[in-house]
Amino acid sequence: RQFISLQDQANHRLAEQMLDASHDELTVELVGRDQHAVTPHPFRAFLCLGVEHIATGYDHLLFLLGLLLVGGSLRAALKIITSFTLAHSITLALATLNIISIPPKVIEPLIAASIVFVGVQNILSPDAGKRWLLTFGFGLIHGCGFASRLRGLGIGANGSSIVVPLLSFNLGVELGQLAIAALVLPLIWKCRSSPVFVQRLAPIGSCLIVVAGSYWLVERTLF
Repeated sequence: RQFISLQDQANHRLAEQMLDASHDELTVELVGRDQHAVTPHPFRAFLCLGVEHIATGYDHLLFLLGLLLVGGSLRAALKIITSFTLAHSITLALATLNIISIPPKVIEPLIAASIVFVGVQNILSPDAGKRWLLTFGFGLIHGCGFASRLRGLGIGANGSSIVVPLLSFNLGVELGQLAIAALVLPLIWKCRSSPVFVQRLAPIGSCLIVVAGSYWLVERTLF
């Protein structure tokens, strides 16, 4: 995918569009066109991109699953999801606006490390009470990872608009998270009513999370 913004000599935006394999052309009629007019911004495209990014971002999904695996009340789960959203929204905006700039070779191993940490904490201290604080801290790191996706599309380059892509992409990520949590949480709550799940299956799941996070950590650090 590539985001394209067409401007005139006075830097007035004439058109903006998300291009991909199935829509790889942008056509603009310039004759008799108001220079200040601009085509509708592809809000929907960035919204869908945000949903797709969280749905196919297996490291982000595993981090979220690790946070929710210990169960807890609906209020505790909402606090976890909200703190993660607030945190990644902050760094997503700052990184996309180039106020902060942390290279992916630093961010990606840190994201993997956050997965390992959550898995280990699930085993050693499976308490969801204060987990929203941990989530906020790691959410700041994950937000920088989201930002690299937007920058890769060319958002903000050459004066292109950044507000709508930022908001719609972030909204898509949030909708994806809520949809996944709505599917996973009832299953977790139901399973945790069984002592076998709490004493054996949940720790085994946390160990698998640690293994996956460790693999990504080594891969992203050495390769």
